[in-house]
Amino acid sequence: MTPAARLAAAIEVIDQVKAARVPADEVLKAWGRAHRFAGSKDRKALAEIVYSAMRARARSSWAMDADDGRALVLGSLRWGEGRPSDEIAALFTGEAHAPEPLTAEETLRLETLLDDAPGWVEAGVPEWIAGRLKIEFGEAWTAEAQAALMPRAPVDLRVNTLRGDVDGALRLLEHEEVKPDRTGFSTLGLRLPPAFARDVQQLRAFTSGWIEVQDEGSQIVAALAGAKPGDMVIDYCAGGGGKTLALGAMLRQISAHPRGSGDPGSNGNADADTKKAWVPASAGMSGRLIASDVNPKRLAAMRERLARAGVEAEVRKLGPEGEGMDDLVGQADLVFVDAPCSGSGTWRRHPESAWRLTPEAIDRLSALQAAILARAARLVKPGGRLIYVTCSLLDAENGAVAKAFAETHPDFAPRLVAEAAQTPLLTDHARERLTALAQGGHSLQLTPHRTGTDGFFAALFQRASRDPS
Repeated sequence: MTPAARLAAAIEVIDQVKAARVPADEVLKAWGRAHRFAGSKDRKALAEIVYSAMRARARSSWAMDADDGRALVLGSLRWGEGRPSDEIAALFTGEAHAPEPLTAEETLRLETLLDDAPGWVEAGVPEWIAGRLKIEFGEAWTAEAQAALMPRAPVDLRVNTLRGDVDGALRLLEHEEVKPDRTGFSTLGLRLPPAFARDVQQLRAFTSGWIEVQDEGSQIVAALAGAKPGDMVIDYCAGGGGKTLALGAMLRQISAHPRGSGDPGSNGNADADTKKAWVPASAGMSGRLIASDVNPKRLAAMRERLARAGVEAEVRKLGPEGEGMDDLVGQADLVFVDAPCSGSGTWRRHPESAWRLTPEAIDRLSALQAAILARAARLVKPGGRLIYVTCSLLDAENGAVAKAFAETHPDFAPRLVAEAAQTPLLTDHARERLTALAQGGHSLQLTPHRTGTDGFFAALFQRASRDPS
């Protein structure tokens, strides 16, 4: 495909994303299936154009006074890539699958200066969301908004300690010429650059269960949950199971990983070993792990992930009102509630979702989150722990829900972040930074700007023990 043809295809895809209200990656996959002539380089380039245009939607729609795929692609070329209007016009010729020529008005608008644009345009978010972020982050709201939406996100990995250790995982990846960096917060975290072109799920380190794809923010909140061997742990809104896997690894019995039983580089014939897809024996879990969700398709897909990672878990489908857990009331040492939310903390991965969100949706979500948290809390035993998590940046889904829960559940006391951070799963830097962000409290807001992670919120509670009398 020519560069101009790719632009035309991007315009088509963006219009489909807006019309279908499905994730952009699904529309891109469907486009690829319908256009078999497009090679892998074409599909990759098309995705780059689409995501860049959607990230720059605020400035493009404001400057072009239009919000369709054509306007967003034009705006991305002009104000995202900085291309002059004559160069853009040379790509919009209407010939050989190129987009139609520029109109006089489009040519004029491509000379628009953004100096007088309102703050929400500079920040890159819808106007109503800008107002919410101002309240949440004060003077830093513009930087928070830009970091949440504009840049590409890295690919974070978590080493699965049920399969091996970090050094072993690094050696395995190195044999496939993959050299990630260590992350700054999670001691099990590895980071690939945003431009990493290979499919992680095709790597032997992934197929044999040594690594999982998991944002470092997700790793942090899982670590703060404090699951330990022997615990009964309930992942109440398990979804795809990413945090279930992390919690399962935390139930690993403390023992040295046996070198030579799947640890790459553990003997003098490491190169030969790396030709195999290692599946070492599980290091052993102690306790009980239950993963539950209302979505049966997600639960079905989770089973393959559990098997690959060596995580033993019961999988339960919840009813629409949380039915299906009555036999576990008051028994769990830890209940992890990753509640359904706006996903505003993951906008840099799904920029289209920022423009689908409405104030009414936030109101519905906050009510749902409060109900889910109250139902899940019933499962916590006296002295047990509860953690409420969202991948949102908005207080209505985060602090407001946690505060309301605390007011109506006096038997749940705050569990300080500073105490929960004393885990070997977090680095010294993490303990210091997270304690500072929590400001001596029991809740924590991670953001792409503050921590370089997805935007996760966590509030920690501990249920009072029974009165000895």
